[in-house]
Amino acid sequence: MCSVTGAFVCCSEYTHFKSNHFKQASALPPCVEDWFLHWDVSEDSSDVYEESRKTDWQRYREQLAAYKAQLTPAQAATLQEERRKRLAKRRSFRELTVLGKPKRPRSGFNIFMSENFQESEGISPMAKLKHLFDAWQKLSSSQKQPYMQLAEDDKVRYVNEMKSWKAKMVQLGREDLIVSGKQMPKMKTAETAKKAETAKASSHENKAKLNSKKSEE
Repeated sequence: MCSVTGAFVCCSEYTHFKSNHFKQASALPPCVEDWFLHWDVSEDSSDVYEESRKTDWQRYREQLAAYKAQLTPAQAATLQEERRKRLAKRRSFRELTVLGKPKRPRSGFNIFMSENFQESEGISPMAKLKHLFDAWQKLSSSQKQPYMQLAEDDKVRYVNEMKSWKAKMVQLGREDLIVSGKQMPKMKTAETAKKAETAKASSHENKAKLNSKKSEE
């Protein structure tokens, strides 16, 4: 199993791929990033990644030292504060994991990738990801439907689990971990969709009447 540090270079390559193929960050399935930190590789491949990591890490340390040397005291303080916030965010994430916060719902693409990743064409995780992304783009709506339905089911699972988790946090006196309006995805029901369409149609109708009135004047 490739270590997290040994995969450093591969993650850099993945970041480049993400910026070129995913215009919206939300389009990327949550588990994809884990795949680029945990996959089976041969000992020879692992050695190559480890050597590249060491080289990149040394270069990074030298560049960071040069960068810090030119900072003013105020800029150095700002940098230190940003680092403190990042570490606090990591600790918060670990705490939520320990407290059993439910995993986020998967997208249709995420499920498609999970089912087909091992059998996908490509000699590297990067090549497999690109192949699966292209394959997903070529699927018709009817072909995507089973995965989209599974994604909707997973949203329901997430909503139900989040309700139980929030109740548990209240019992533990950890209301501070519950962020109202941000923890659960909005579920668009048929009724809300119909209301939205009605409102949109009404807006267009009013606009058309207004334009007609102006033209008559």
